[in-house]
Amino acid sequence: MNIKERLVAAIENGTVIDHIPAEKTYQVASLLQLHALTEPVTIGQNYQSSKCGKKGIIKVSDKFFTDEEISRLSVVAPKVVLSIIEDFQVKEKKTVETPDVLKGIVRCNNPKCITNNEPMATIFHVNKELGSVRCHYCDKEQDINKVELV
Repeated sequence: MNIKERLVAAIENGTVIDHIPAEKTYQVASLLQLHALTEPVTIGQNYQSSKCGKKGIIKVSDKFFTDEEISRLSVVAPKVVLSIIEDFQVKEKKTVETPDVLKGIVRCNNPKCITNNEPMATIFHVNKELGSVRCHYCDKEQDINKVELV
C-alpha cells in the first residue's frame, strides 16, 4: 500500500469540507443536514493535520452548498477549507470566512428581544477581533463560540 494513498476515497463531483476542527466534525454534518441527503457522504474525524493538530473532513458527492449554508458553517467552524470538485479535479478552493453580518442564522439570547417574540429574522453584526456578535435589534452581545443557531 502506497504511504501517500488517500485515507478517504476521491469523489467525481461535489464538495470537500476540510480542516474542520475534529470536535466540530459532526456538528458541521448536522448543521448542513447531511443525514437528509441521498447522495454519498463520507465523514472522517481525527485525522492528523499540520494546521490544526487533529481535523475532520467531509466529502459530499454531487452537492454544492449555497452561500447561506456556507454562512451557517462559518459560525460553527470558521476557516474550514471548501473544495469544489468536478471530474475528480479541484475546480475551486476557498477558506470559509465569517461574514460581517449574520441574517437568520443565530438566535438572540435576550428573551425580551423582538426576534424572540415576533416572527422575524435575526440580524447580528460580527466583531471578528473580539469573537462576538451583537444583535441589531436589542444590542445584546454574545460570544460567537457560544451562540445558538436558529
